Amino acid sequence: MKFLLLSTAVVFIGGCNITSEPQVEPITVSEAGLQEDTCKGASNKNNTEQFCELSSNEAEEGVAKLIHPIEEIDISLRTPEPEKPPVIDDVWIRIQNSLALNIPQQEARLESQKKWYLRHPAYMQRVAKRAKPFLYYIVERLEQENMPIELALLPIVESAFDPFAYSHGRASGMWQFIPGTGTRFGMKQTWWYDGRRDVIASTDGAIAYLKYLNKMFDGDWLHALAAYNSGEGRVMRAIKKNKKLGKPTDFWSLALPKETRAYVPKLLALADILKNQDTNKFQWPSIPNVPVLKKIDVGSQIDLALAANMAGITISELQALNPGYNRWATDPDGPHTLFLPADKASQFKESLAQTSQKDRLNWVRHKVKNGESLGLIAKKYASSIDVIKQLNSLRNNTIYVNDYILVPVSLKSLHEYSLSADQRLAKAQNIARAEHKITHTVSSGDTLWDIAMAHNVGVRNLAKWNKMAPTDPLKVGAKLVVWTDQVPVPNANSPVIRNVVYTVRSGDSLARIADKFSVRVSDLAKWNNLNRKKYLQPGQKIKIKVDVTST
Repeated sequence: MKFLLLSTAVVFIGGCNITSEPQVEPITVSEAGLQEDTCKGASNKNNTEQFCELSSNEAEEGVAKLIHPIEEIDISLRTPEPEKPPVIDDVWIRIQNSLALNIPQQEARLESQKKWYLRHPAYMQRVAKRAKPFLYYIVERLEQENMPIELALLPIVESAFDPFAYSHGRASGMWQFIPGTGTRFGMKQTWWYDGRRDVIASTDGAIAYLKYLNKMFDGDWLHALAAYNSGEGRVMRAIKKNKKLGKPTDFWSLALPKETRAYVPKLLALADILKNQDTNKFQWPSIPNVPVLKKIDVGSQIDLALAANMAGITISELQALNPGYNRWATDPDGPHTLFLPADKASQFKESLAQTSQKDRLNWVRHKVKNGESLGLIAKKYASSIDVIKQLNSLRNNTIYVNDYILVPVSLKSLHEYSLSADQRLAKAQNIARAEHKITHTVSSGDTLWDIAMAHNVGVRNLAKWNKMAPTDPLKVGAKLVVWTDQVPVPNANSPVIRNVVYTVRSGDSLARIADKFSVRVSDLAKWNNLNRKKYLQPGQKIKIKVDVTST
């Protein structure tokens, strides 16, 4: 086992690897850029805000863009020799043979989507590369649950089969769940782990959600798929409206958002292209119809660098196969399941059996200094308060100067865990968007709107640069990057913007309030979504952005 390089002596206590305090190394981040892959679709999962941005020339085809925040990872996956050779040797052909959903002919929306896919064979090459480790597992799970095999194509529509894909509407993972729906369907989300990106948890969650929707819509799979994209309430309302007007209630007749009207045809277009592969003269990149991965329950928290070493693969490969783990180790409270290349499973199990649970992590014995809190210590060692409390049997967050506490630490330098949440954020923030990069530390009361306004940038751009949704809450102390072409001038004349809530008095008007606070009437109306033609009411609350240096 390799240990973290330390600046002082190493102390061993019992069987644990306990080290003195390490030097905290600065993280070096490569200039690898965000990849924006043109993907056929995206879903909101009960979120009324559309999260995909459509360019004007693509919107007619319903082509949406998601953010793919990592470079492609080449994973060496050997096709194992099965005990009994499969009758069908390509998983795409296995899917093709079981396609059953009705595909309408001469439907304009469907034909539009077919044309797009057929014009972009390179796109399917990328999708197949991402799908190769996981497609067999997904097909197996769908067959076990007696679900339409067409659903194996849904991750193409949702995320281009990228478990790291995310949207500015807070959807994440291969199946694109927002946090609330993810929790609702069993996807645990903690500092250590996000089940929405875990292929096992999110596939189980997607199956459960789709089953629920199919039952809700009396077995109509097109209605269920539309609801998966835009929410069950919206589809229900569209059906009720058509019933009331005496119109048909099939999917093709419903008044649904543009994204959803394109979403279902995307899936059916893929199914049609696969079903009529020879007619369409479209080559689907072959994926072996055998399990290339094995699922192993480690049974306890383990450092991902150690696990990768046991399996004889790189940390990046391990993280690419297990994208649910946000940090350098599995979640202390589970799950502890790892997907590993099938040909590496045996050597991993042998090494794991020879490594006790206490040796699956490294520990530092930290002496509490004046002014330190559990939060500061947890941040220093990339750990969490709950883990430190549990490890040291602390009932609350109170610690005392000169006390010693045990803290789990990573085996390798943090930048070597290149697909962790922190490293993905660092890469995103380091992509040059303009001439100058400003780092803003979030203070109490800050909002994305305030920060964007102070630097004259767009709220959506600011969110994108920091891998956030525009509606995400800000955490005090968080570091946000702002990219601008304007030269930063940190002097006494720089504006300091603060929120003021003003209570309207009798006789007030927008013009009078604007003059009082030296702002424009148009800004007041925009900040508060006000109609300038309507009168203000006494007692009404008005939000005002005030430059406190000029008042």
